[in-house]
Amino acid sequence: MPPSATVITKLKVQLKLSIARLRMVQQRDETMGKTQRRAMAQLLEVGKVDSARIRVENIIRSDITNELHEILELYCELLLARAGLLEAPTCDPGLEEAVKSIIYAAPKTEIRELQQVRALLAEKFGKEFVLSAMENTENKVSEKVVKKLSVAPPREELVQGYLEEIARAYGVEWPKRPKDLGDPPEFVDDDFDDSPSGGQAQKVSEPPIPADSKAAQEREDLSRATPPRSLGPNNPLHVNPPSPSTDNPRPKVTLNSLELKPSKKMVDAGIAKKNDDKKDGKGEGTSVEDLAARFAALKR
Repeated sequence: MPPSATVITKLKVQLKLSIARLRMVQQRDETMGKTQRRAMAQLLEVGKVDSARIRVENIIRSDITNELHEILELYCELLLARAGLLEAPTCDPGLEEAVKSIIYAAPKTEIRELQQVRALLAEKFGKEFVLSAMENTENKVSEKVVKKLSVAPPREELVQGYLEEIARAYGVEWPKRPKDLGDPPEFVDDDFDDSPSGGQAQKVSEPPIPADSKAAQEREDLSRATPPRSLGPNNPLHVNPPSPSTDNPRPKVTLNSLELKPSKKMVDAGIAKKNDDKKDGKGEGTSVEDLAARFAALKR
């Protein structure tokens, strides 16, 4: 029997309430996280490393929960955007992951509105559908949701990475690095070397390139070419570094093992553009295309 219009209406209301509650909880956890990170930096500064290693696990767990809330918020927005598909008697394949992930995660969170959404989805799709989602028999629940609800302790590498990032953010010198003993000698004599250089470094001369050869022409063209004077925000070469997360607390953009960092001019231009977008009202839509793009970014 298809669900009545009353169930769909209640579901829409609870989805909106869940989105608002999830956003509020994320802001609260971010504020608490800043205070906890400052306390970790103070522990590292006075040398209480063992205490910091234990307490930093609370920060890691809070960040994992915050990332879970962000994923659930996206799923709620997806169901709200595709509410018309919920009127079908069976769950649409395009919504199955979102529906089962919410059913799976709702009892393990503190969001009461999300539990109301779960109850309405259970009323709509039936008890067997809920049991299948809770046991994840068909592996339809998002792997990220299952992983972030795991109770396994964080890896030692993750704990070390968090402590180093907290120390760097608050200007604490940790871990303590050995003092610089000076530069090594440039040349080392080798008594067993029979070369006439006497152990000194010699420059290996390259064979001359004919002036009429193709290699000489290419070298001349490269010497005449002028590189771009600046790489601003309007340049077609633009790389956005990924956001930090519990899977990768220190994301970097590298090119040939060299870390790429934006210049002050590019950072100022990006901030100005973001402010202009906010004034124009951009970035506030919840269309299906926007949600699909955000899901793709989370699955990276």
